[in-house]
Amino acid sequence: MDLVSTVLLLILLLTDSVCHLCLKAAARSVLPATGVRYWRLLLSNPVLWIGITTTAADFLLWVAFISRVPLGQGVLLGSVTIVGVMVGARLLFRERITNARGVAITLIVIGVVLIGWERT
Repeated sequence: MDLVSTVLLLILLLTDSVCHLCLKAAARSVLPATGVRYWRLLLSNPVLWIGITTTAADFLLWVAFISRVPLGQGVLLGSVTIVGVMVGARLLFRERITNARGVAITLIVIGVVLIGWERT
């Protein structure tokens, strides 16, 4: 994988993590509201719009990334974003990283390193 692809992947890791974390934060901020009030509060929350904007950026970055690497390799490498989301959820929402999830994070990172920089 070349330098540009690597940079795109790192930016994807950031934007995808920000996207998911913002959407979760926005949804949590309007609880326990329900019905129309829930949606009105949610849609007026700037954090939701940051999440939506980063989703759009993430989409464009993803297209740029997979145009540079083989699709099978790109999809496997894209799995690294799960790690960013899980770590961010731990830091921001105090979600638990169990032993099994810790092992999974480690295996994903090892897999990304092995797949990302294999000689083709």
